[in-house]
Amino acid sequence: MTELIDTVTAATAYGAAVRPKVGGFPHLAEAMRRAGITRNYFDVPSMSMVFVTAEGAVLRPGALLHTEPVVVPPFDEAALIAALRADQRGETTFPQFVEASFNAGVIRYEVDTTERTCTYYGCFGETYVEQYDAVELPAPVSAA
Repeated sequence: MTELIDTVTAATAYGAAVRPKVGGFPHLAEAMRRAGITRNYFDVPSMSMVFVTAEGAVLRPGALLHTEPVVVPPFDEAALIAALRADQRGETTFPQFVEASFNAGVIRYEVDTTERTCTYYGCFGETYVEQYDAVELPAPVSAA
């Protein structure tokens, strides 16, 4: 199982390294897809991720977005799209994007690397699906 964790860790590190500041998400998703990660579940309040492969799944625990009880805002598709576009333009950090998503009523999202979609979910079954483009990644630099 350590090998599976190493695969996920290497894929996400590579994706982060080659990801451009503007429009970078498809690069990270492609790195995951190439490593055999078919789905990525992200829990917004806990900032935890589950990476799913044919060999199993890996949980990467996150840091709590809030440490005290808070009312979850209603799902606001327009606010979510605004947060997505700001992130795509490279105007926000990942934690800022997560906070903006939560403020738009998103409690989780799911990346499907096969279909190249990301689906955002609200508390009451609301969804917003966004397609992302296929990208070419540079070859990983091997250690000498």
